[in-house]
Amino acid sequence: MKDIKIIGSGFSALSAACYLAKSGHTVTVYEKNAAIGGRARQFKKDGFTFDMGPSWYWMPDVFERFFADFDKKPSDYYQLIKLSPAYRVYFGINDFITIADNLPEIILAFEKIEKGSGVALESFIAKAKSNYDIAIKNLVYRPGISPIELITTETALKLGQFLSTISKDVHKKFKNQRLIQILEFPVLFLGAKPSQTPSFYSFMNYADFGLGTWHPKTGMFDVVSAMEKLASELGVRFHTNSNIEKIVVENNKAVALIVNGEIRYGDVIVSGADYHHTETLLDQQHRMYSKKYWESRIFAPSSLLFYVGFNKKLKNISHHNLFFDVDFDQHATDIYDAPQWPKEPLFYANFPSMTDETAAPEGMESGFFLIPLAPDIIDSEELRMQYFNKIIERFETITQQDVKKNILFKESFCKNDFVEEYNSFKGNAYGLANTLLQTAFLRPKLKSKKVRNLYFTGQLTVPGPGVPPALISGKLTAGLIEKNI
Repeated sequence: MKDIKIIGSGFSALSAACYLAKSGHTVTVYEKNAAIGGRARQFKKDGFTFDMGPSWYWMPDVFERFFADFDKKPSDYYQLIKLSPAYRVYFGINDFITIADNLPEIILAFEKIEKGSGVALESFIAKAKSNYDIAIKNLVYRPGISPIELITTETALKLGQFLSTISKDVHKKFKNQRLIQILEFPVLFLGAKPSQTPSFYSFMNYADFGLGTWHPKTGMFDVVSAMEKLASELGVRFHTNSNIEKIVVENNKAVALIVNGEIRYGDVIVSGADYHHTETLLDQQHRMYSKKYWESRIFAPSSLLFYVGFNKKLKNISHHNLFFDVDFDQHATDIYDAPQWPKEPLFYANFPSMTDETAAPEGMESGFFLIPLAPDIIDSEELRMQYFNKIIERFETITQQDVKKNILFKESFCKNDFVEEYNSFKGNAYGLANTLLQTAFLRPKLKSKKVRNLYFTGQLTVPGPGVPPALISGKLTAGLIEKNI
């Protein structure tokens, strides 16, 4: 059995810790911040509680599969609520589409908007389910070592879907621009434009319409707490406020971490921290990827986030709300093609207190607002406030209510914070985008080729961005360690 040191405590690191501890290893997790969870930390203020990062619980089967590996169920640790409706998409004043919690109702809603789109959607989701069954039940649980992993009888039949894109497929089947945007939205979780995302990734549409949107009773941090508890039950030890200053390498082998100025020896080092940052903890000759390599990658967006406490209950909203009342394509261009602050930003608003009474004091509302931004963008307090005013004014107009005077407080989090708090490369929020040339074996590797006993996990490696992929990434890394020690 080995002494294993893990850098970071996000979902992928927690996952790896659980699997490695289950195998009998001594596992210690070091987290630079004061609380565990990585980007899924929790923020509390004046009786309000916010999930700081992930707020969508999709692919419940992946969570079930994770806990089942330890003879557990999610319900052993937290209660899940299926949101009904799943979410609402606004296009203007009194102009929105509500996404129900079941596919038959969604099909009817599409048909009312565009004649023939109900049948088209049924066909589209059937194909998406087929892709989901191949991808989530099989392909994503492969470690990205070789292209051979992708070659199966099933994927051979899907080859055309790796050469086309989500955007092309959706535009072929649907003409109504609003329906197109709703169908293109889920792949944004993968960090890339729909026009750059292979058709095969339509499995995200099945995750959306087929499996539904869920909410842990008191927020996504419930999952972090569950994984911490499971890890602790398995013997994992946690150290917070523990900044990693260097990975010590001797004879091309990782042998220790320097933590807050002190050396901590271990047989295996695993990093769930930002991949690029982790390599800066190594001397130059031990790094696998150059500065030029990282600069050439397509990164998922950064985000401007606001955590807002309101002193009243809000109206005309859902738990999850997307505001697509401005040019969808132009905002995407402002992120990926001509990086700049968007003139008219799309935004997302989440009100967990609609579902969870512990998220805000009685009679009040907790609000989480998000604007996707280009990574490495200029970030300042002045810009943050300018954009908060932009979206809150639109929010008031579209939902037909005054809310600015009811704001008790607002806290922001943006690119500079992603860099400072998470050592995030260019301040990206979601990792490396899942484009065709950044998929599976084409992503940064789970195992260092230059340093023995050094491994990586998380959203910059296999299988990609998102909470379910992070759980899978931890399992893959743990599996490689077991295979190689």
